[in-house]
Amino acid sequence: MRYELSDLRLFLEIAQARNLTAGAAAVFISPSAASYRLKNLEQALGTALFERSSRGMDLTPAGEAVRVHARELFEGIERMQGDVSRFISGVKGHVRLIANSSSLNGFVTPTLGRFLVAYPGIDVEIDERQSETIPAAVLAREADVGIFAGPSQVEGLITHPYAVDRLVIVAPRDHVLAAQASVSLGAALDFDFVCMARASSNFLFLRDSAQRLGKAVRARLHGHSFDAVLALVAAGVGLALVPRSVLGNRLQPAQLAVIELDEPWALRRLSLVVRRDARFPAFITEFVNFLLEDPQVAMTRATA
Repeated sequence: MRYELSDLRLFLEIAQARNLTAGAAAVFISPSAASYRLKNLEQALGTALFERSSRGMDLTPAGEAVRVHARELFEGIERMQGDVSRFISGVKGHVRLIANSSSLNGFVTPTLGRFLVAYPGIDVEIDERQSETIPAAVLAREADVGIFAGPSQVEGLITHPYAVDRLVIVAPRDHVLAAQASVSLGAALDFDFVCMARASSNFLFLRDSAQRLGKAVRARLHGHSFDAVLALVAAGVGLALVPRSVLGNRLQPAQLAVIELDEPWALRRLSLVVRRDARFPAFITEFVNFLLEDPQVAMTRATA
């Protein structure tokens, strides 16, 4: 069985493009050379990897199996190269974390600060995404650790209860809703909003929730952070949907009103997930434990 890493790279490009010519172009070789190398790979493995049709090139069941293993192989090579380069620069480890905006701003960021101080040889790469996309992304090895709100049906993950939070509406003190103890999202959407950035998971959740009610978000402004959003609310610009955890001591009670959101999904149970088959180095396990055992985070689980 003789084939090269370059043959597997070509195979992955053809599988993604479903076209031999496009796959060949992606690795800068001619279609004829690509055809020869693909035929050599199939002969070495003893089975066809693609079914050719007028619609393109579709993977056979054997091809699907090869794609899974080839992706794992190249991921391992990339992580090896990255780890070696970090040793050269003095960094001994690297963790990839994806999380929704509420968990990042309400819980994760303060914990990260303490972790990075305690472990100067470890760096952390953070990516914000919508909650519903995070479990599948962790399973696909796009991150080592994921934190998200709500349930997940994705198999192959170990799930830890992380934190409990609640979405609330904040309003200027002189707003017509300020005296109410609670409000439905539908009623709140009749007023102007100050929102997080258009690409943030917080705004996308608000937009999608409004669409399910047949309404649109009247966004007067998109702020770059929860601090900016809360300051604009206090200034009287509009309402905002925020997790209670981000309020903290950012603003005095006299500056805004916090209104309970009368929706069953307002209570947000955050989960931390890792792949069940992951074989992590010790520093990633330590990172996970550091997140889960943070006293301020653990307290929310105990009082829920």
